[in-house]
Amino acid sequence: MENAKEAVRQAYTKVVKGPEESSCCGPTCCSPSSDAIDAFNDSYEHVEGYVPEADYGLGCGLPTEIANIKAGDTVLDLGAGAGNDVFVARSIVGEKGQVFGVDFTPAMIEKANANKTKLGYTNVHFVQGDIESLPLPPNSVDVVVSNCVMNLVPDKEKAFAEVYKVLKPGGHFSISDVVLNADIPEKLRNAAELYAGCVSGAMVLEEYLSFIKGAGFSSVEVKKSKAIALPDKLLLLYLTVDELEEFKQNNGGVTSVTVYGKKG
Repeated sequence: MENAKEAVRQAYTKVVKGPEESSCCGPTCCSPSSDAIDAFNDSYEHVEGYVPEADYGLGCGLPTEIANIKAGDTVLDLGAGAGNDVFVARSIVGEKGQVFGVDFTPAMIEKANANKTKLGYTNVHFVQGDIESLPLPPNSVDVVVSNCVMNLVPDKEKAFAEVYKVLKPGGHFSISDVVLNADIPEKLRNAAELYAGCVSGAMVLEEYLSFIKGAGFSSVEVKKSKAIALPDKLLLLYLTVDELEEFKQNNGGVTSVTVYGKKG
């Protein structure tokens, strides 16, 4: 698990230090030499509160779109990056609300705080921390959002238990993430580069939802889904031609989903 976490930390540090080395959830799909794909990303350009400097194109949905955030709410963004969804949430909660962004990568926290300083927000807080052990008190958050991050967490059972813990009774989450249509070949699952790029850390949807329900959430529902086709050129870096064909025949593929769940 620590190796997986370090792979994520290194990959997303490179995103900040050199955007040309962005990950598979972003513009260059897992390696500088592979073809760019935009299939993961949903455009934020029409979203109120959008800050282009905070958007590295690392998401796979628009979790705030269906998060039912209200003015005055306390919102937590898991894997906040440079603050993209945090600033969108802040535009909804207003001056009386609070928005927290937790991220595992120091370079991302540094960039997020730089963006916050430019914007002059006093009710936005970025904290370095691990989603498997969230640095917030129990029952302190109205809404949790996250965008293409939970699949990167090695211990998803613990992560969703932490989300349940920090939410207030009656609180809820809206999480965009990557899931699989079929189990992924071992060669892909063990590829650290793909792990940091949102693919190898993903799991089959039914298993993913079972972790959420097992944490105690109710009203669990997939609100939005979008099929994503990974390019053969990328997959052939890890699979033989025959293995690729088998992967496709077994309905191998990736789907972006946005899932809603409620505490209590």
